[in-house]
Amino acid sequence: MRSYGQYCGLARSLEIVGDRWNLLIVRELLISPARYRDLAQGLPGIATNMLADRLRDLETAGVVERRLAGEGSVVDYALTPWGAELREPLEGLIRWSTPLMVQGPKAGDVFRPEWLALAVPALLETRATVRSAVTVGLDIGDARFELRATPSGFSVSKRDDLSGDATIRGQAHYILGLAAGALTIDDAKALELIEIDGDESAVRMVFRS
Repeated sequence: MRSYGQYCGLARSLEIVGDRWNLLIVRELLISPARYRDLAQGLPGIATNMLADRLRDLETAGVVERRLAGEGSVVDYALTPWGAELREPLEGLIRWSTPLMVQGPKAGDVFRPEWLALAVPALLETRATVRSAVTVGLDIGDARFELRATPSGFSVSKRDDLSGDATIRGQAHYILGLAAGALTIDDAKALELIEIDGDESAVRMVFRS
């Protein structure tokens, strides 16, 4: 693992997580512990030897650990408690990326719906609060998620069936635009970018629009 030779917290942190793919591995493990093959599928473009090297480096550094998954010798990779503390800086980077993301995906970009589970709460965290629990379904066509908003924060989980207060249907980057405040519900509806079923006031409460 490279060293910058600087007694600086940022430099020391980058020595561990600054290499290519490291933070994206952390992103996947913040969503949930995963087996090696699942990580490979969740990181389009990574070479298998690179993934193995990065996991080994992160494990040596104390960011990632291996856990036996149920019976047998199947191993899950998971973040250590210290590694899980990377959630806050990663959420900050997600919020910082808003001007880049509102431009929409570039040609050839890959998108995995699971990434919404980290991105949407991060974007809402600093711009929305609710006084009581609200549940909004997110239907992006090839996947469905449940966004739960409570006075203590936000969470997103994958669901087969949506039965909350309301459901938004639209492409993922429009949902991200709403969460970031770069797109209003009124504009999204007028342009027919989204459809809302159920209690629209619940959607407006969560997305502050």
